[in-house]
Formats: sequence, C-alpha cells, structure tokens
Amino acid sequence: MGKKSSCCEKEGVRRGAWSADEDAKLIQYINQHGHGSWRNVPQQAGLLRCGKSCRLRWINYLRPDIKRGPFTPEEETSIIQLHGLLGNKWAAIA
Repeated sequence: MGKKSSCCEKEGVRRGAWSADEDAKLIQYINQHGHGSWRNVPQQAGLLRCGKSCRLRWINYLRPDIKRGPFTPEEETSIIQLHGLLGNKWAAIA
C-alpha cells in the first residue's frame, strides 16, 4: 500500500498558535477573494500555513457568522424538547 500524500510540505510551514497578523491576512484575503481552493489560499494570502490549517481556522474561529456565548433560554428549551423527541441524535437536533 502506498503512503498517503501530505496536505503540505512539512518544511517552511508554520505550526502552532495563530498570530493576530495571520488572522488579519486570512480574513482580508477571504473577504476580497473568497476561499476558492484551500490549497492555494495560504500562498495567495501570504501565509506560511498549509491549506488545511487555513480552512480550519476560518471555519472554526474567524467566520463572521459564528455564534459565541451561552445558549439563550429559547435555544435551551428547543434543545431539551428536541432531545426528548429524538433522543441522542445530535446531528438532527443541530
């Protein structure tokens, strides 16, 4: 069996915590151009990251439509009702 190719070359790619400057570059690039192919985003945005890292950073932290904070009382009530109806089918509840 062959070895699966890596999403990026390990050399020359930054790892670890993202800086505020890197976040700003990624946000600016995506706001101007959209994400397109995530493999090309780091190079075009001027980042020393792999495409997967950029994709995960955008989806999990930087997207403007991400809701943060505790559930509202209405959301909590809905979750409890749906859990009573559907059980532990969290994908369906979401």
